[in-house]
Amino acid sequence: MKLVIFGSAGSGKGTYASRLEPILKIVKISTGDMFREFAKQGTDFGKKVEEIMKSGQLVPDEIVIKMLKERIGKPDAKKGFILDGFPRTVEQAKALDKITKIDALINLIVPEDVIIARLSTREFCSKCGRIYNKLNIKPKVPGVCDICGGSLIQREDDKPQAVKERLKVHEKQIKPVLDYYKGKVKFLNIKCNSVDIPPEIMVEKILEEMKKVSLINK
Repeated sequence: MKLVIFGSAGSGKGTYASRLEPILKIVKISTGDMFREFAKQGTDFGKKVEEIMKSGQLVPDEIVIKMLKERIGKPDAKKGFILDGFPRTVEQAKALDKITKIDALINLIVPEDVIIARLSTREFCSKCGRIYNKLNIKPKVPGVCDICGGSLIQREDDKPQAVKERLKVHEKQIKPVLDYYKGKVKFLNIKCNSVDIPPEIMVEKILEEMKKVSLINK
């Protein structure tokens, strides 16, 4: 099974994808995770990716696609995957079509006020990138990552006004991609209208929708 999960920052796509991974027995592939992994490897290619990331620039499509193709080809992705953070443009979607066939798209629909409330309480691990939230995804020890022990930080662009601007950019950027996929793959529109719905409940909603379109058995 090959899935793409879409949603703005704060929609929960990374959180839900990581929980769907063991249930569906397919691997979650995040472009952000890929960039960090390649940067750690110390190869010439990895160093190039690291330089681009540190400069604050977007990683060029040809590099992202090369990395993604290599990642999808690894043994753990043979049974399928959930893509988080890719594709972001129609050009990337077309490039993905040449690499593999996507079975379905999970589109997370979350109101602006819910996104703002979530992001204003969101924290990231400075080491491994794991996401927490002071509302419903709390670490066992405040300020410390459960997984690697790294310090938790909040991003400047998670402040309300910055979030509003990010949502405008996301909406403008992602609509052409959603239009591109309509009629090509199965569409699962998943709505979340509350700040404090536990991730497990939303994952159940996604699984129910997957059953309805025969992606998984009832």
